[in-house]
Amino acid sequence: MKKNTNKPLADLMRPETIDDIVGQKLLLGDNGLVRQMAESGNLSNLLLWGPPGCGKTTLARALARTTDMEFMAMSAVFSGTADIKKAIESARMLRETGRGTLLFIDEIHRFNKTQQDTLLPYLEDGTVVFIGATTENPSFNLNNALLSRCHIGVLEPLNTEDLLTLLTRSEKFLNTRLPLSQDARITLAQMSDGDARFLLNTAEYLNSAKFKKDLESDELASVINKRAPLSDRNGDEHYNLISAIHKSLRASDTDAALYWAARMIEGGQDPQYIFRRIARFAVEDIGLADPHALGVVMHAWEAFKRMGSPEGDLALTHAIIYLGTSPKSIGAYKAHGAAKAAAIKYGTLMPPKNILNAPTKMMKSLDYGKGYVYEPETAGGFSGQNCFPEKMGRTTFYHPIEVGFEREIKKRIEYWNKLRSGVK
Repeated sequence: MKKNTNKPLADLMRPETIDDIVGQKLLLGDNGLVRQMAESGNLSNLLLWGPPGCGKTTLARALARTTDMEFMAMSAVFSGTADIKKAIESARMLRETGRGTLLFIDEIHRFNKTQQDTLLPYLEDGTVVFIGATTENPSFNLNNALLSRCHIGVLEPLNTEDLLTLLTRSEKFLNTRLPLSQDARITLAQMSDGDARFLLNTAEYLNSAKFKKDLESDELASVINKRAPLSDRNGDEHYNLISAIHKSLRASDTDAALYWAARMIEGGQDPQYIFRRIARFAVEDIGLADPHALGVVMHAWEAFKRMGSPEGDLALTHAIIYLGTSPKSIGAYKAHGAAKAAAIKYGTLMPPKNILNAPTKMMKSLDYGKGYVYEPETAGGFSGQNCFPEKMGRTTFYHPIEVGFEREIKKRIEYWNKLRSGVK
């Protein structure tokens, strides 16, 4: 430690072999992709996709050491095409001496198309074995040409048991016992939210601090900054969480929807983005099964705009609970799509003349408005007159179901259909 006082504990404790890595059993188990590569000594180009602190860089370094390859690392945040070419030239020189090179590029999704394409010839001819690390969905952020040349390794956040193992390792490395009660140890693992780097940085701080007694869970939370739940505002996780809210509401799992919404807000997401999504949910997945749903969302949204966070966050909770516990129907959503398809199919057919206005004598002479019936003056407020284009015929787009208020709408429509067909 004294020789490396400027290095953080996470770097000092970085595993040197894949056997020392905690977690990632899917990749490192007996039949795991990375395990098979390491044991065969035949590395392939690889993209490692996972959240921060799950071990992407550690895994790449361990692979290079296990296969005795030169490890060259760069970050796409700070590097460019010129840096890639320098690394390739160094790899060529090493290749002439019989030594292979593992080129590791962190945050590979930050490279633009040209920079990504620069790598392709060297992946093809084997000048380097390439490993890229990304926190973003590769299928959204990387070129197809690069994807087609790489295996994809998906890394999961470390679970509580994995993090507790790391915490014990840190105490052995530091040759000390951290000032934490047993409950506080578990709390720290949970607060780390799958991020080993956060846990080890916290362990380093606790080791240097001078606490007079072991910290309990509530005391730990007050002396360290809690890691915000993962919810990047623009990346893949952003869309995962908003999808989780929508699907939870659709399943009437109100508590789950509240949890995912809280995750987004704690991660720094603007609640108004969530309001936009649940307003869509109100019209798409509830529709007329509960005509009040959209109004509840809009009133809650307006309340949030007036109060702001954190007071207005309760208005969002109010709306989510209402939507989650409302009856669901996609009748209006399907009617919209069917009507749109019919509009495209039938083109510019004119409305029937009975429902056209006739403000001029010429239009009256052409029978505009002839036969129009003013519904409010009819018995029962319904005449059954045709409002579809004559060349199209009647078509049913909206099919209400026996759920919520749509049950009443269904009865009305069936009654009107009987009147249209002349059935008394």
